[in-house]
Amino acid sequence: MKWFLPTAGAEPDAEPAVALLERFRDGVDILAAPAHWLAEVAGVLVRLSPAGIMEDLAALHALRPRLVDGFDVYETACRIAIRLDHHLFDTLYHAAALHTPGATLVTADEAYFRKAARVGRIRRLADYAREPGAGR
Repeated sequence: MKWFLPTAGAEPDAEPAVALLERFRDGVDILAAPAHWLAEVAGVLVRLSPAGIMEDLAALHALRPRLVDGFDVYETACRIAIRLDHHLFDTLYHAAALHTPGATLVTADEAYFRKAARVGRIRRLADYAREPGAGR
């Protein structure tokens, strides 16, 4: 969301999010996501920014993240969701990172970060953006 709504001022840490997007575009870092990512992000954008949804949808599709899918990813996500008492859609992103060698989940969701830090391979967006060459 921070990549599409930074000028609205509604998204804190939009600047580090855009810097991270540039790292993906430059091939410095990889973007990996669970299979449902496009539907989830488009669902929020169509509510918050309906006038620009078609352009935003095309930009999202052009990102072409590495899709991380499979029974093992869902199994990990379910275990994390139960352990942390958290929504499965959020834990699917964490599971995608855990099933991608060298990957780290970068999140702006402070509540999830506090719960999930002990699971590992997770960083706050603001912290990640300050570290040169951080993660993948």
